[in-house]
Amino acid sequence: MLNKAKKHKQTLILFIIFGLSSIMWYLPVSEALPENGWHLLIIFTATIVGIILNPLPMGVIALLSVLACVLTNTLSLAECLSGFGDSIVWLIVFAFFISHGFIKTGLGSRIAYYVLSKIGHSTLGISYALVIADFVLSPLIPSASARGGGIIFPIAKSICKSFSDEEHPGISSRNGGFIMSVCAQSTVITSALFVTAMAANPLAIKFAASAGITISWTDWALAAIVPGIISLAVMPLVVYYLYPPAIRYSNSAPQIAREKLDAMGKISLQEIIMMAVFVILIALWINGSKFGLSPTTVALMGLSILLVTKVINFEDNLADKGAWHTFIWFGTLVMLSDFLSKFGLMTWIGGKLQFLFMSSSPINSLIILSLIYFYIHYLFASTTAHISVLLPTFLVLFINAGVPGLMATLILSFLSTLSAGLTHFGLSSTPIFFGAGYMRTKDWWYIGLVTSIIYLLIWGGIGGMWWKLLNLW
Repeated sequence: MLNKAKKHKQTLILFIIFGLSSIMWYLPVSEALPENGWHLLIIFTATIVGIILNPLPMGVIALLSVLACVLTNTLSLAECLSGFGDSIVWLIVFAFFISHGFIKTGLGSRIAYYVLSKIGHSTLGISYALVIADFVLSPLIPSASARGGGIIFPIAKSICKSFSDEEHPGISSRNGGFIMSVCAQSTVITSALFVTAMAANPLAIKFAASAGITISWTDWALAAIVPGIISLAVMPLVVYYLYPPAIRYSNSAPQIAREKLDAMGKISLQEIIMMAVFVILIALWINGSKFGLSPTTVALMGLSILLVTKVINFEDNLADKGAWHTFIWFGTLVMLSDFLSKFGLMTWIGGKLQFLFMSSSPINSLIILSLIYFYIHYLFASTTAHISVLLPTFLVLFINAGVPGLMATLILSFLSTLSAGLTHFGLSSTPIFFGAGYMRTKDWWYIGLVTSIIYLLIWGGIGGMWWKLLNLW
């Protein structure tokens, strides 16, 4: 009965999506735009509405948009498939494959348990141990749900259970809520630190490239590292104040960590290889341009080492549904963004909206646009959708307000991810932590609102000064 109701709901939503698209199709076409450009905008709008409402998996919605482009002669089949050959798309796919090494070898868990055994004697120390582990893993695990849900969450959950008290359930609830909230916010921050920390980040780079703006892995990491580390250092303290745990000191967490490490035994050869590949990849992503190596080439090199040494096997890659699902929707969105830019649509939309801020000074326009872009994430359950819908248009508005293109892209990219901490559904990993059931929705949203203000102050204030030192503006 429930499946039948779900199918009816999906059918209704799809009917609404394509109904709206059909209406748009007959609206007057601007003389400034080619007819195919207008049709592509309609298909893109229907695709994004589908992603937001989620009647079907995102990959299915993406394939339907490709089909719509071909059947309406908006784009040829070859043009529609061009996004799947983009190097940025393959960078994320390779990073997904590499991330298997952390999980399969147990290296990711070993790192987390080791840090926990050293500084986990207090509840605050436990939170910092999990934050540090998340930070270390973030450059090479491009999925917030894989990193947060696959590695950090199981460890956090076992720690929360150690605080359980059947006679006083409120005690375990307070500690569990604190730990889960910190882990969720940590995943949000670390996802903003590196291009390869989340699948949606390269999409922002691709939008920027369509506007003639080049951003390297190093550019992104260097700009984000100072405000990012400060955010990671301050955030647990803020959550500690807003939602203080009932038990503040305990030796249970370090004991659990030591027991897990003992059970894992000595570090294996595969873990050593994985660690070496990790170091090599970071070094070459930072310095690869000196040797003529692109980030995608470097990722392919690391993946090849792991495959040849049998740290991971090719069958694991073929079975990675997350990687191939991302490949489909990411390649489609990259294709749509490329042709939207070629048809001049984003510039046209930005020009239409520019008059709203003509009377404001550049700095006021920047502040207003940033706040709108950030807090509109209350309406989104996906950072990918947020970036796809709004970043290209806001990028034009930022540039028209006098913000350098590189700086504008970085600001919008950081805001896209940091805003995901506002709700319990803003990032793919946050429902996992919220779903543990330790905290009420209103408390989660309250923490999300307060931490969002802290993030804006850190990234706008300290980050702004850091970016000035880097000559980004």
